[in-house]
Amino acid sequence: MAQLTGLAALLIEPHSGMRANLQNMLTTLGLARVDVATNAQGALRVLAARQFDLILCEYELEGGQDGQQLLEDLRQQELIAPATLFFMVTAEGQSSKVTSVAELMPDDYILKPFKADTLLARIERALDRRAALLPVQAMLDAGDYRAAIAACAEQEAALPRYKADFMRLRAETHLLLGEPEQAEHVYALVWQERQAPWARLGQAKTLALRGRIDEARDMLAELLGHNERYLAAYDWLARVHEEAGQLAEAQAVLSDAATLSPHAVGRLRRLGEVALEAGDADSAERALKQVLQRARFSEFRDPEDHARLAQSLLRKGDAAQAELVIRDMERSLANRENTPVCAAIATAMLLEATGDTARLGAALDSALAGVRLAPHLSAGMKLELARTCLAAGREQQASEVMRDVMSSAGGGAPMAKAMRLLEQSGKGDMANRLARESRHAVAEMVAQGAAQAKAGDLRGAVDTLLDAVHKLPDNPQVVFNAAVAVLKYLERTGWDEKLGTKGIELVAHLRRLDPANARLPALGGLQEELLKKYNVRPGRRTVTVRQRA
Repeated sequence: MAQLTGLAALLIEPHSGMRANLQNMLTTLGLARVDVATNAQGALRVLAARQFDLILCEYELEGGQDGQQLLEDLRQQELIAPATLFFMVTAEGQSSKVTSVAELMPDDYILKPFKADTLLARIERALDRRAALLPVQAMLDAGDYRAAIAACAEQEAALPRYKADFMRLRAETHLLLGEPEQAEHVYALVWQERQAPWARLGQAKTLALRGRIDEARDMLAELLGHNERYLAAYDWLARVHEEAGQLAEAQAVLSDAATLSPHAVGRLRRLGEVALEAGDADSAERALKQVLQRARFSEFRDPEDHARLAQSLLRKGDAAQAELVIRDMERSLANRENTPVCAAIATAMLLEATGDTARLGAALDSALAGVRLAPHLSAGMKLELARTCLAAGREQQASEVMRDVMSSAGGGAPMAKAMRLLEQSGKGDMANRLARESRHAVAEMVAQGAAQAKAGDLRGAVDTLLDAVHKLPDNPQVVFNAAVAVLKYLERTGWDEKLGTKGIELVAHLRRLDPANARLPALGGLQEELLKKYNVRPGRRTVTVRQRA
């Protein structure tokens, strides 16, 4: 039990008797500190104040949110460190719930009742694995990715028990650096040696990221043919169908996954969005109602879910229910940042559907003003506003919103959606014109920064391109050029904490936006050189960027 000494644990358990029993059990095992919470909201408050080595969480929590939904929030919002061990505790043996938990990869789950020696064995096994991976994790946290890759390769031979874990980390780090070819090589070796499903999924990811959609789709379909409960493979298969414009196929795949795992809010949300875009309002309504029901007690509820549910109801002609959903959004999510703009967009949709032209203009004005102040609003919501503007005969405002979406996207799924919407509205010429204008606007921003840098005004170039990122936060071309400008400026003038942090954030954001960018390795190499030159050790989780199509 020596390795448990000095560790801190958070116990999340609603029942006082069980809570006291488990707290005593953990203390007896030698943990230095055991904090407690009775529900998800309490756990989030505790986690906001400090980090823990171990989280022991009951599945059936009180207050509306269960352990699986809490884990989903913690992972998606990056509220726990990669090294934190998360154990799910439950007496529930239902297959769907176990599947939902397993896909989020807790370190273990334990069925009640259990004894102290069982818990000790599980914790020690997880700690052994954590201790083996911790040096590499520290390199990743410090941003020293090349050293982490080299260390993984060394430890694969030195610690054969954890060889697959090190190979997985090595492949994921190659993907992080924008090197899908190298990642594919590692995944292929694992697949050849042990037929691990995650390795085959990794291979499919690398193919998809390099635009080899048909190969990725076939590999994923084959993988699911042998592993029909492998939920992450469903998500990626749906994604490649979407990228190929096969919305009905993507919806079918997500529906199959939701049947297997009906408790994952993120997948249900995606199913609702895809069904809505595919024109299946009934399926969209069912999925989005489940999202609202399951996320009702989450600290990270999204007003866009209400707006999309209202949209699906209006597609079905149910204006009365849509209005109730909008009013519920305004009442229950009054403190959320994007609630006013989502409510305005949904209200405009409602007034357009009911033919209330007298009030539609004011609603559209409110929505358009809100969009300008909502940097994290999804492209999908903006596109629905543009569609409503077109339906109301406000082509100029629709063009402005569309141009913003196209410029911000720089290509990819949002651009394709924008083009489809305009073409379906009989505005094919407008689609092509706006696409040209958005590309020209981006090129002008980048060119202005480049001209300043060429003239020796490096700081001016940085300021210009950071302003461009503020306007177009999800455009890969803008983010790349801003990152280059910041890193070159730091290389020339020395390290500046605020600007250096911004540069690290930009590189991390670009890796998420465009992981297959051929220029990522060189950009990452420049960043690593600067960090070593100035002896800077940044945390890995320096930025949280919300992205939704």
